[in-house]
Amino acid sequence: MAMRSGSLIRSQHPLAAVLADVEPGSCPSKLNFHCHTTCSDGSLSPGGLAEQALAIGLEHLAVTDHHALGSYPLVLEAFEAAEAAGVRAPTLWRGVEISCLLEGCLVHVLALGFAEQHPSLAPYLLGQAVVGPELRAAAVVEAIHAAGGLALLAHPARYRLPFQRLIAAAAELGFDGAEAWYDYGMQPRWQPTPLVCEAIARDLLARGLLMSCGTDTHGLHLHGR
Repeated sequence: MAMRSGSLIRSQHPLAAVLADVEPGSCPSKLNFHCHTTCSDGSLSPGGLAEQALAIGLEHLAVTDHHALGSYPLVLEAFEAAEAAGVRAPTLWRGVEISCLLEGCLVHVLALGFAEQHPSLAPYLLGQAVVGPELRAAAVVEAIHAAGGLALLAHPARYRLPFQRLIAAAAELGFDGAEAWYDYGMQPRWQPTPLVCEAIARDLLARGLLMSCGTDTHGLHLHGR
C-alpha cells in the first residue's frame, strides 16, 4: 500500500517534474533542496539565506531545517518582497529534514513540497527527533505522503550501512527518491562527489525514483556546506 501511495503522489506532485531534470551541475546555482538556518543547526538566518538565494539566482529552493519549519514564512516573506520590487525570486517549497530508522540505521529523510500545517507531520516539527514507533521509516514516509509531500533519503552514502542496501529498503517502503548529487568531501564550494554520486544516480534511475540535490549548508555561505 505504501509503495502504491508513494507512486501515485510522485506521479502527480508538481515538484516531481522539477526533480526529473536534476543534473550534477544543477546545484548550487540553479537548484537547492537541502540547506539549514538558525531555526535548527545552521549559521545563516532565514533572511540571510533568502538574500543569498536571490543573489545566486536560484530557480527552486527548499529550506530543510531539522524537525523545524520556522524559516519557511520568513524566507517566503523575503522572496515576496523581492518579487514586489521586480526581482525574480526562486520558487520556494516547504521542506524539513526528519530523522528515522531504516534497516536499523539512523538516517535522515527530506520531506519536500508538503501541505502547510498538516497534522500528520506535527510530531516531526517539534525541534527534535521523535521516539517510539513514529521513528520508523515507514511511519515517516506515511506521514509525509499524508501531507502531500515527497520523501527522499538524504545523502545515502553518509551512513554506516551501504547506500545500495538503504536505497533498496527505502524503495520497498515507498520512498520517492534520494539525494543523488551531494558533496561528501565538503568542499569550500559545493561539487558532487564523483563515482559515488554517479552510482547512486544509476541505482535511482534503475528503480524509477526521483533524484534531488542540495548543499546541506550549515555555515554562512549557501554555495557550500
